[in-house]
Amino acid sequence: MERPKYLKTNAVINIDIGIAVNEIKTGLNVPKNRYKIIALVFKYFGLSINTMTLGGLAIAIGGLVDDAVVDVENIIRRLKINADKPEGERVSVIEVVRMASLEVRTGIIYATAIIVLVFIPLFALSGIEGKLFTPLGIAFIVSTLASLIVSVTVTPVLSYYLLPAMKQASHGDTKILVWLKSHYQIMLNRFLVAPKRYIVYAASLVLVSGLSIFVMPTAFLPPFNEGTLLVGLRLNPGVALTESSAIARQAEVLIRQIPEVTYVGRRSGRAELDEHAEGVHVSELDVGLKPAKELTRSMADIQDDIRKRLVNLPAAIAIGQPISHRIDHMLSGVRSQIAIKIFGDDLDILRSQADLLRSKLSGVSGLVDLEIEKQVLAPQIKVRINYDLASQYGVSTSQVMEVLQSIVEGERLSQIIEGSKRFGLVLKLPETSRTLDGLSDVLIDTPLGRIPLSKIASLEDSDGPNQISRDDGKRRIVISANTSNRALSDVVKDIRVVVDNFRMPEGYFVTLGGQFVAQEMASKLIGFLSIGSLLMMFAVLYTKYKSTLFSLMIMSNIPLAMIGAVIGLWLSGQPLSIAALIGFITLAGISVRNGILKISHYLNLMRLEGEAFSKSMIVRGSIERLSPVLMTALVTAFALAPLLFEAERPGTEILHPVAVVIFSGLISSTLLDTFLTPAMFWLYGKKDAEKSLLITNAQEGY
Repeated sequence: MERPKYLKTNAVINIDIGIAVNEIKTGLNVPKNRYKIIALVFKYFGLSINTMTLGGLAIAIGGLVDDAVVDVENIIRRLKINADKPEGERVSVIEVVRMASLEVRTGIIYATAIIVLVFIPLFALSGIEGKLFTPLGIAFIVSTLASLIVSVTVTPVLSYYLLPAMKQASHGDTKILVWLKSHYQIMLNRFLVAPKRYIVYAASLVLVSGLSIFVMPTAFLPPFNEGTLLVGLRLNPGVALTESSAIARQAEVLIRQIPEVTYVGRRSGRAELDEHAEGVHVSELDVGLKPAKELTRSMADIQDDIRKRLVNLPAAIAIGQPISHRIDHMLSGVRSQIAIKIFGDDLDILRSQADLLRSKLSGVSGLVDLEIEKQVLAPQIKVRINYDLASQYGVSTSQVMEVLQSIVEGERLSQIIEGSKRFGLVLKLPETSRTLDGLSDVLIDTPLGRIPLSKIASLEDSDGPNQISRDDGKRRIVISANTSNRALSDVVKDIRVVVDNFRMPEGYFVTLGGQFVAQEMASKLIGFLSIGSLLMMFAVLYTKYKSTLFSLMIMSNIPLAMIGAVIGLWLSGQPLSIAALIGFITLAGISVRNGILKISHYLNLMRLEGEAFSKSMIVRGSIERLSPVLMTALVTAFALAPLLFEAERPGTEILHPVAVVIFSGLISSTLLDTFLTPAMFWLYGKKDAEKSLLITNAQEGY
C-alpha cells in the first residue's frame, strides 16, 4: 500500500504551495522548523513516511498556515494603525508586535486545543481501522502543535524584523482582495437586515443533510484500485494437480482475451508451510490491468466480464484484489466481503442447510461469487472403541488413540544426513496395512499383554468430510460472497431479511461476518466517542468565553460544514466509510477554528479598540477576518488537490474520501460561516458580549 516516491513528491508540492501562498500575502518565509519537529517526533515514535502520515500532513497544512496568517495579519493591521497615529502617540515597533501577537494568541491556542480534542476518537479505534488511521491522526496533531509553537515564538520575531521594512505593507490590499471585501460588505449588510430568514434556511439544509446520512450507502473502507485482480478457482478437494492445472489454464486463456488485461499469472495450490496453505484443488490467477487512466470500463464491469467468461468452468469463482482479500481474511477468516456462517453439530445437516440458504440468497440483487465452503465425502475407516472392554484390559481411550495416530500419521524418530541434505526418519504403517483388516490386527500394549485392536474396538469402512472447521469450538460451514454494482450495506440488508426468515433445526444458527460488521462496530465507537469530544469541546469553549451562547454559536459551524461534506460524498459517489468519518472529525476541528477566531476578533474590537456592539463593528470585524479565512481555505484546498483529483491512483483510495469530505465541507463552512456567524452574533450576542467585556476589564483592573 505504501508508495513512498509518489506520495513523497506530492507532499513536497503541497508544502511548497502552502508556503508560497503565505509568502504572497505576508512577504514572510514561513519557517520550516515545524517540519523538522514533525520528523523528530516520527523518528521517536518509530513512524515512517507513508501514505497515511503524508495524508495527515497534507490535511493539516491549512491549519499550519492559518496560525501564521492570523498572527501576521493582525500585526500588519496594528502596524498600519500605529503608523496613522500622530508621531507623539506612536509606540515602538516591538510593542506593537507584542500586543498584536498577544491579542490573537489566546484564540490560536484554544483553536489548536479543539483540534486535538476532536481527534480523540481516532486513537480509540482498534483493529485494521486503528492501524490505518492512527498514524494520520498523529501526523495531524503533531504538525498542528508544532505550528502552534512556531507561530507563538518564531513568527512574532520574524514579524518584528521583516514586516516594518516591507514596502507592500503600506500599499494596502490587492485589487482582488479589495473587490472581494467591497462586495462582501454589501452582501453582509443586506444579510444583517433580515438574518433570521437565512438562519432558518441554513437550519433546513442542516436537517436535510443530517437525515440523508442515514440513507447513504455504507462501507468499511472505500473501494480499492490496486491495479491487479485476484481470481480464485476452487474445485472439489481431491482433484488431481493435472486436472486443476488444466482448468486454471483454460481460465487464463479466457481472461487474456479481455482488452484491459495486461498479464495473467497462475498458481495451483500453496505449500503446506504457507501462511494460507491450500490444496491443489485451489488455483489463483493474478490479473494485471492497464493504468486507471487507460481503462474504458469500471472495475466492477471488468470483474463482471471475467465472471461471464468463466461461468462454464467446473469451479467456484471468486474475484477480488490482493490487499482487499487480505483485509477480508483478517476480518472474517474468509477471503470475501461477506461471510455467512452456519453453526451446528451434524455436518450432514450443516451441508444441507447451507445448500438451502444458498439457493434463497441467489436471488439477492448485487450478490456475486456465492460459494459454499468446499466439503466432500472422503473414504474413511471408523474406529469405535468399546469403553467397557477397554477398561477390562486396563487400556485407556487416549492410549489407544495415541497408538493409532502414531502408526497411521507416523512418528518421527530421528534424522538422516546425506551431504547437505537432511531426511526425517519416520515410523508408520505401510500403505498395504492401512486397511480394515490391517488395522484390526494392530497390537495394543495392555497390562495383560498385547492384544489386537479388534478385541476392544469395532472397525468399519465409511466416508466422512474432508475437513471439519470450527469457530469458538463450534462446528460450522461458511457461505462466502462478494458484491457487484450495488452498495455493500444494501446487499447486507437484503441478506439479513433472508436469514431472519430462514428456519433451521433446533441447535443450529447463522451469523453474518465481513467488512460491514467491522464498519458497524467502528462507526458506533466513533459516534459514541465523538459525543464525548463535542462535550469536551464545549467545555473548552466555555472556559474561554464564559458563555454558553458563544460556545454553541461557534460549534454551529460543525453542522454547517456537514452540509457540504454530505453533498460532496453524494456527488463523488463515495459511500459513508470509516475514511469519510475521519474526514468529518477533521472537518469539525477546522470549521470550529474559524468561528473561534472570528468571535474573538469581535470581542477584541470592543475591548481593545473601543468599538460598541453594532452592525458596523460586526461588519468591520468580518471584513478584517475575511482575508485569513480565505487564505486558510485556499491553502487547504491546494494541499488536498493531489488526494482529491487523483482518486484512481493506487494508494490514495483510503485518503480520497477524507479529502472529499474536508474539501466540500470547507466550502460550505467557509461560505455559510462568513454570513451566519455575524448574523447570529448580531441577533443574540449583545448581552453576552457586553458581559464578557465587563469580566475581562474587571480581571485586567480597568
